[in-house]
Amino acid sequence: MRLLMLGGTGFVGGAVVAEAVRRGWAVTVFNRGVSGEAPPGVHRLRGDRDAPGGLAALAGGEWDLVVDTWDGAPRAVRDAARAVADAAPHYVYVSSGSVYAPPVGLGTGEEARTVAAEPDAGDGDYARNKAGGERAAVAVFGDRALLVRAGLILGPGEDIGRLPWWLRRAARGGEVLAPGPPDLPVQYVDVRDLASWLLDRGAEGAGGAYNVVGRSGHTTMGGLLEAVVAVTGSAAALRWVEPEPILAAGVEPWNDLPIWIPRGHEYRWLQERDVERAYAAGLACRPITETVADTWRWLREVGRVPARAGRPARVPVGLAPEREAALLAALPA
Repeated sequence: MRLLMLGGTGFVGGAVVAEAVRRGWAVTVFNRGVSGEAPPGVHRLRGDRDAPGGLAALAGGEWDLVVDTWDGAPRAVRDAARAVADAAPHYVYVSSGSVYAPPVGLGTGEEARTVAAEPDAGDGDYARNKAGGERAAVAVFGDRALLVRAGLILGPGEDIGRLPWWLRRAARGGEVLAPGPPDLPVQYVDVRDLASWLLDRGAEGAGGAYNVVGRSGHTTMGGLLEAVVAVTGSAAALRWVEPEPILAAGVEPWNDLPIWIPRGHEYRWLQERDVERAYAAGLACRPITETVADTWRWLREVGRVPARAGRPARVPVGLAPEREAALLAALPA
């Protein structure tokens, strides 16, 4: 198989390239060449998809599959798809569950309405960019476009820092504010399982939209944080706290306490989407202990969460130590 990866040095793109190389595919990456490195043997094309004439390096190429993870202006997806329309039979666009239009109910499937967005739009918010990117891919490739609506993505290479924050917090030791309840289901996908699935389906020419994330409850907050403490080997002690006092203190789920979204929260649906279509199409998810252990090993090797390849930096996630300490001190003994 001949793969063209648009990008290829970021979190998801890097995992896709690594998996394709592992399979022995002929891999080409197209990017600006200003961040990250590609594995040995990968062919590199240089260009800036945001610049006039920036896609010129793609001219004359032939591939079996194109994968695109872009989350900026939808028109960049439109232009890239047009540039390779005659050079490849299938286009995989890595989208997001954020495309669903609110209010979003628990158990939402791929048939749900998505936010209003245009395929030729300039930069917007994340949801509209991804929804517009989907429309751009479909406008060019039709039913030959595979829309991969990922959820929470964890694993080695994570460039947002949600799981790395918990790992570093546990490694610091002491009493850890653990947002409960411990049996709260968590829905996520390991980046390597995501990469493997989209390459499998892309190679066979699948099209349409799929919620590509593990089943809700593949792990729980308890399972996740216990694995985090265990793999770091620290003396951290999890202090489980029910959601009410945490929320009353102004703590923001997902950002202040990464990954955690309590029941009843307006964004709880992000942890409870219908994923049976992806599982029927072969999605398989490794255990949380493997994801946590491999992420900790990677984090110790690289030393810090990497910058997002080619995109603006996000606000760092996680509570500051002094705020966490104040919250713990204010709780009843």
